[in-house]
Amino acid sequence: MNLLPGGRSVPGGDTPDMVSARDAFLAAGHFAPLAAALAEEARAAISAAPGGNGCIAEAGAGTGYYLAAVLNALPGDRPGLALDASKAALRRAARAHPRIGAVGCDVWQALPVADGAAAIVLNVFAPRNGAEFRRILAPGGRLLVVTPNPGHLRELVTALGLLTVDEDKPERLTRSLDPWFHRVATREITATTPLSRAAVRAAVLMGPSAWQAAARGSIARIDGLPDPLPVTLSVTLSIWTAAR
Repeated sequence: MNLLPGGRSVPGGDTPDMVSARDAFLAAGHFAPLAAALAEEARAAISAAPGGNGCIAEAGAGTGYYLAAVLNALPGDRPGLALDASKAALRRAARAHPRIGAVGCDVWQALPVADGAAAIVLNVFAPRNGAEFRRILAPGGRLLVVTPNPGHLRELVTALGLLTVDEDKPERLTRSLDPWFHRVATREITATTPLSRAAVRAAVLMGPSAWQAAARGSIARIDGLPDPLPVTLSVTLSIWTAAR
């Protein structure tokens, strides 16, 4: 369902090529440790505070990969709600799990979700709207946020000139969620995965570096990389509860 005004797209939303690259990369299991950690934390959150019959909502859901992993790990038949601005991503998300509904919306604006409707809100490498996340989260619910660390994909950043992670990112995360949320825990997730040149290409084309990959010469340099190349996954998973 597209609930963007007039059915239009939001500038900067992922293109079909970016979505295809991300779908192929994630389906190969390269970020499976992150999906497993999200599923584990979601199970713990539901056990501690079930949040009634609330859905599992993901803001900036992309292809629905992480949302599907969480739904598979939870008991019962909770619905999932994928929120994204990219029509191409939403088409994939709608097929990622039988209990996912995919809705086109602008995460920076008012979300088309009822007050207190979500038992858990997921936010993985995506924009954050603290006020709206707080509004849609059920009492006792949890917000799970994933952000990249400076060492994330460092081998590709160095070799291909990709965009780097801002050293101020943890502080910016806190500022974006204050005063609506309070952080209750953090979890560092680090793993090394061997990437073929095809997987490296997908990794470049699926994220923000895709917009400048050609201009920076990133794609042209891939043929000079070892095949496979061990690449680092380094992210922080933070768990937040609504501020009182």
